[in-house]
Amino acid sequence: MKTAVIVFPGSNCDRDIAVALEAVTGVKPAMVWHGETSLPAGLGLVALPGGFSYGDYLRSGAVAARSPIMRAVVEAAERGLPVLGICNGFQVLTEAGLLPGALMRNEGLDFVCRDVELTVANAQSAFTSRYDQGETITIPVAHHDGNYFADAETLDRLEGEGRVAFRYAGQVNGSARKIAGVLNAAGNVLGMMPHPERRIEAAHGGVDGRRMFEGLLETVGA
Repeated sequence: MKTAVIVFPGSNCDRDIAVALEAVTGVKPAMVWHGETSLPAGLGLVALPGGFSYGDYLRSGAVAARSPIMRAVVEAAERGLPVLGICNGFQVLTEAGLLPGALMRNEGLDFVCRDVELTVANAQSAFTSRYDQGETITIPVAHHDGNYFADAETLDRLEGEGRVAFRYAGQVNGSARKIAGVLNAAGNVLGMMPHPERRIEAAHGGVDGRRMFEGLLETVGA
């Protein structure tokens, strides 16, 4: 399966996701600079990595969401191409309008970096097919603006449509209803705060993150 990683000025997790994707798919991802205007042909996944795109100026992800490449990413997502945004990538997806809501400053105003437990709230998407419904998995987080926020009507809609992919198993940073990952209506776009690319082999402490990429390879790569 061919994949691409979008690289913004300030990205610092682009290599992490590239290593994870190559380890699972056996194919080195294309590293696409934010100033490009088109994506490589034949992709099975586009990944927006974590980091601090444009130094988190204005709002986290706000400037990156207006990069030239994002027009191509939005168009590809609307055609059904799977798009995964991790941490800052999640922020970019909300700022680009591909996902509802916003990511706000953590409740304690601190940068949080630790392993967290997640509950799989929807095991039916391409991103979550290797997990069991209600399963608890462990994935690292590393963020300062990881507090997912949306109004009550939007939260009700997300839950009613099965678009909450992951929840924090315990209360983390005041995130609305403990939401750690959100899908779009079509199920081909996922934004999540935790970093699955940092849990892909036993040396990382487990393979809970690897299972996400294996599921994508199985459902999309085929």
